[in-house]
Amino acid sequence: MELPNKAKANVPRRKLVDYLLSETHAVGKAKAKFFRSLGFDETTVSELEDALLMIAQTGEVKERMITPHGVKYVVDAPLSSPRGVVVEIRTIWIVEPDDEVPRFVTAYPLE
Repeated sequence: MELPNKAKANVPRRKLVDYLLSETHAVGKAKAKFFRSLGFDETTVSELEDALLMIAQTGEVKERMITPHGVKYVVDAPLSSPRGVVVEIRTIWIVEPDDEVPRFVTAYPLE
């Protein structure tokens, strides 16, 4: 299964800067440590955004969950980093009620 309306997928820049790459965010700082170790930081936010959008557009949905906030989709895929390392990550996307655009929620390494 593919992410619905994958061509319209959206990765909010603030989600990357203030959460996924934030070394001070209560939940995001553990993820920031991982992504920063791969070479992602404030200077490579666009690269991370592009890579996540590529996952949305080419990845296969592994799981679909209906929640009170909308339908969440789990997409696992390889991520190429600025340091040349390729790692497997899990991404979560949501399509909110009365919307058709998948929005990026989070990402983290697969172990």
